[in-house]
Amino acid sequence: MVEFFHSTIEILVTIVVKLGYFGIFLGMLLESTPIPIPSELIMIPAGIAASKGEINIYLATFLGIFGNLVGAALCYLLSLHFGRKFIMKFGKYLFLKTEIVYKMEGFFKKHGPISVFFGRLIIGFRHFISIPAGLAKMNIKFFYLYTVLGSSIWTSILSAAGYFIGDNQDLIEKYLSQILLLILTLTAAAIIIKIFLVKYKKNHDLP
Repeated sequence: MVEFFHSTIEILVTIVVKLGYFGIFLGMLLESTPIPIPSELIMIPAGIAASKGEINIYLATFLGIFGNLVGAALCYLLSLHFGRKFIMKFGKYLFLKTEIVYKMEGFFKKHGPISVFFGRLIIGFRHFISIPAGLAKMNIKFFYLYTVLGSSIWTSILSAAGYFIGDNQDLIEKYLSQILLLILTLTAAAIIIKIFLVKYKKNHDLP
């Protein structure tokens, strides 16, 4: 099982290197849409490739974040301009079920615009959080800000983890358990930040 896992990682690294920076950008763009492409399968191998000197870690990370922003912006703008009916009608072609739309809308209404930030740190929410933001006509400046902040944290952690693992394949399983702990920690931190920002928003009349 371990050998199979290691072989899979090596294949992913090879694919990332062959696709190059544009592949990283495109993959992370699609990752920010309902298309189920896990960012872990893009940025961790990119980090490993960077540790071998095959790509630049900073450029790869930047393009990953930029890809996230572009993909999120597309979902936001489609939702904003075409509305719920369009999303419901065509979402099924992008793995977007009706119940997911309602679930995300409920999540957004409950937590407010800051949910765009910490939603990007939660597995299962990252792909969809831009849609309720567009449907709710969230302030686009805050949408971009929260998207960049959340994507920067997540993407940087993945690429840095891959970089520091490098050729130490025996550390991969240990790393994966650690990244899960990091995700939980970041989620908790995001919730704390959310509580703080909600109080700040009330005092300063922010959207």
